[in-house]
Amino acid sequence: MMEITVPAIRENVEKVSSFINEFLEENDCPMKVQVHIDIAVDEIFSNVAFYAYENGGDITVQISIKEDPRRAVISFIDEGIKYNPLEKEEPDVTLSANEREIGGLGIFIVKKSMDSMVYERVNEKNILTIEKNM
Repeated sequence: MMEITVPAIRENVEKVSSFINEFLEENDCPMKVQVHIDIAVDEIFSNVAFYAYENGGDITVQISIKEDPRRAVISFIDEGIKYNPLEKEEPDVTLSANEREIGGLGIFIVKKSMDSMVYERVNEKNILTIEKNM
């Protein structure tokens, strides 16, 4: 497992994405899978940067490869306000863009594109873990 900890500000999404992509490339991750992971990382990191902290804080991102099936496992850990994105009601995608409420589509896309997405609150920390089969 590898990890990186950075201040939870939007500008650091590129640093985290580079870290994730380097790890995935070293572990022979197919490009199609890597693109799906990139989108998920951008969405989740951005949400933490915008909403988790009132006065700033850090986010730790951990990545590992598991076997049977071979998959990338990525966890986002922050000490911000308690928030489980999996409890958010899914947007009604049958409505036109003009009829839908703003927000919520990013997490919906992450849920649909990842093979697993789990939230837990441990020791006053939010831990959101995604998995994508390779």
